[in-house]
Amino acid sequence: MLKESFTATAEGAFMDDELSKLYEESFREIEEGQIVKGRIIGLTETDILVDVGYKSEGSISLEEFDDPSVLKVGDPIEVFLETVEDDEGFIVLSKRKAEKAKGWERLLAMAKEGDLLEGKVTRKVKGGLMVDVGGVEAFLPASQVFLRGFGNLDALVGQTMNVIIIKVHKARKNLVVSRREALLKERESMRHKLLDELEVGQVRQGVVKNITDFGAFISLGGVDGLLHITDMSWGRVNHPSEVVSVGQKLDIMILGFDRETSKISLGLKQLQPNPWEQVEARYPVGTRLKGKVVSLMPYGAFVELEKGLEGLVHISEFSWTKRPSHPSEIVKVGDEVECVILSVDRENQKIALGMKQMEANPWEAYVKEHPVGSRVTGRVQHLTEYGAFVELAEGIEGLLHVQDLSWTRRFNHPFECLKKGQEVEVVILSADPENRKIALSIKSLTPDPWPTIAGRFPTGTSVQGVVTKIAPFGIFVEIEKDLDGLVHLSELPVELPAHLKGRTRRKPQAPASPAAVEAADPQGQAVAAFLETQFKVGDTVQARVLRIDEEQRRIALSLKRA
Repeated sequence: MLKESFTATAEGAFMDDELSKLYEESFREIEEGQIVKGRIIGLTETDILVDVGYKSEGSISLEEFDDPSVLKVGDPIEVFLETVEDDEGFIVLSKRKAEKAKGWERLLAMAKEGDLLEGKVTRKVKGGLMVDVGGVEAFLPASQVFLRGFGNLDALVGQTMNVIIIKVHKARKNLVVSRREALLKERESMRHKLLDELEVGQVRQGVVKNITDFGAFISLGGVDGLLHITDMSWGRVNHPSEVVSVGQKLDIMILGFDRETSKISLGLKQLQPNPWEQVEARYPVGTRLKGKVVSLMPYGAFVELEKGLEGLVHISEFSWTKRPSHPSEIVKVGDEVECVILSVDRENQKIALGMKQMEANPWEAYVKEHPVGSRVTGRVQHLTEYGAFVELAEGIEGLLHVQDLSWTRRFNHPFECLKKGQEVEVVILSADPENRKIALSIKSLTPDPWPTIAGRFPTGTSVQGVVTKIAPFGIFVEIEKDLDGLVHLSELPVELPAHLKGRTRRKPQAPASPAAVEAADPQGQAVAAFLETQFKVGDTVQARVLRIDEEQRRIALSLKRA
């Protein structure tokens, strides 16, 4: 019927040799699943009619054509035979399946696993995307779409991209591709190209990819470089996020690179003038200026003089009179302070600053008013095992050494004659206002008696005295005001118990406190305890002078020989 109509309306136009050949080929054998040749014999609003030389025609939807407007009756066409005869007696044809089949054959002939192809994402499916590569739909798993993690698959539909074939199933005519592998291959190619182009000192544009505590990783297009926190700014940077942010584009300098390891070090501050250049000329020693405290350390405060240029005020340079244990007692971060340039070291990038130099040195004023030899009054601030610190004026202290307490008495520790808060009169022995040191003396309040002692107490002289102290090695007897002599154990008219004889007679070092005296020499304290049963402080005794050592300032006495 359609066949007769087709023959009548064609008026013999298609009964040429080519059509005869087409008929002959079609009538000989036609099977489902084959690609066959035919001609367009009719066009409707939705379909085209195709004669493939079979007893019935087939129809193909216009949706299978990219541009249906170019189709016209008489055009030859290759189609895929899906079904020889449907319920209405027509054969079922497909243009797309014919193209897919031909594309698959073409793809198998020229491509293999690992090849790079260009494809267009046609739609999203469960588990990934479908990509048209040369007329063949390939499956792109979601895990193979992005370099890291999973992104928005819908945004890729309709986009053209490069993919790499990772699996070919010939039997099922199935193709699996990877965009991730293509991106890796592209990045590797770019990396090699970039490394070949790099030169130290070169300036390139990069994008901040990631920020860490020690710096930022910058993408240079195929390879990443490290911008260390110390190369971000000439000034202080507490954290890289203060200077850069993720996604930021910036110009960066190549400081160094290793082609084998692909490690690249980058610099940002190198693109700015170095504030340390000509710093000596801009900040000569003695210059007075203002700066902002930017950091506090146990040993001092860092003060910003200009962007990228800081100086250190050492803790000893805050005040002439105060001795802070931490800079926070004097300043805080953000304070604007006035200071003086003390020294500049451009090579090591160090500037020493002083704040106390903004005021007159009170030590100099005090020493000028109280020169060496002056008698002054002060208050004991604290005691150490080597002496006592005496406050002479507000913030002005002097050291009263234990050896300068008395001409005639020997003290192991200043607590034996002084206590904290006690007011004392002293003589200034020496003064160093620059280093804030003043040496004091109590014994210098009176003349040195030792040149006359030997004449007043010749050897063999019998003297009467009072016991002032009992020690592990003997007793001290005052034979004149503030003049003590030592009666050694061997010159005492007593015999030690057997268990105390033969003890080491080494004099222990001065302890830090009275409580430590007993722990310093337990056996010696046992001897002293025995002597206390024989003698009492305040007892009057008769003694004989054995010898006087003016150089060592010692008097040896004997009770046995009295």
